[in-house]
Amino acid sequence: MATIRDVAKAANVSISTVSHVINGTRYVSPDTEMRVMNAIEKLHYQHNRLASSLRNRKTHTIGVLVPNCANPYFAELLEGIESICYENDYHIIMGNAHDDSEREQAYVDVLISRQVDGILLISTGAYDQSLQQIHASNTPVVIVDRSANLAGVDEISTDNRMGGRIATEYLIGLGHRRIGCVAGLPMLTLSTDRLQGYYDAFHAHQLTPKEAWIVRGDFQYQSGYDAAKQLMQLDEKPTAIFACNDLMAVGVMAALSALNFHVPDDVSVIGYDDVPLASFVNPRLTTIAQPARDIGKLAVKRLLERIETSDSPVQQTMLPVKLIERDSCAPLQM
Repeated sequence: MATIRDVAKAANVSISTVSHVINGTRYVSPDTEMRVMNAIEKLHYQHNRLASSLRNRKTHTIGVLVPNCANPYFAELLEGIESICYENDYHIIMGNAHDDSEREQAYVDVLISRQVDGILLISTGAYDQSLQQIHASNTPVVIVDRSANLAGVDEISTDNRMGGRIATEYLIGLGHRRIGCVAGLPMLTLSTDRLQGYYDAFHAHQLTPKEAWIVRGDFQYQSGYDAAKQLMQLDEKPTAIFACNDLMAVGVMAALSALNFHVPDDVSVIGYDDVPLASFVNPRLTTIAQPARDIGKLAVKRLLERIETSDSPVQQTMLPVKLIERDSCAPLQM
């Protein structure tokens, strides 16, 4: 097996120069770098990442905590994360919290013990406890897809309040006034923000929603199904339903079908996220699109900046969302 000494000899450079090329720790001229890389390829040299991590105090691993990997939205977000990690020769250790704050904190402990270089935290809502653990270990962290508005913490999120307003105003624009809302988990800021956007749209049109039109879900299919059945038992049944994610929207559509209501002729339905499934259900789901892959890519770039320069200014970035019109909404039938 070739050693770093063999590479240095074949490239006619010092061992330290080979090390600088491999680890990017000092400028090396393009010609010299090319000779070293050619020697590495020719000799099939395998760099000992473990030994390097012990010297450089870097493991080239990033921890990623997701609330529930069964949600296809997070799969898209992870694609963005993985693509930038791969480009930068970083590996991922993922923890799936299953929407359980205690499980999230247990995974934080695991990631810290594995000495990851940084953590991307897509929290179940237990920001305080998780961040306390992470900060105590001096591990760089970026909060992803959530807006905790915490001083001193980098965030990448989207404008959930505006998204909730866009969805509701779209339905109001179609003539609907009795609009149900299947909201998310109350401990998540994105849930409260989307619900607030729903209220904002009503208030902007001098309308007042009934509290019975608002039902909580947990972002899974079944909760959307159950919420729709509850809403359609009301005396003043909704003519449209805004589900605060696409999985709950699909559950809503399934319940409406089971109750012999037709979408969109009887009830319009709009979702949130624009996961791939939204384009393939029947009717195709109108929804609010989030740039999931871009969120993941930007989060990794931000974390790598934080790893390299720990005292760089904190940045809290909010990306826009947009309406995707498909077939699940229609003007109110008088």
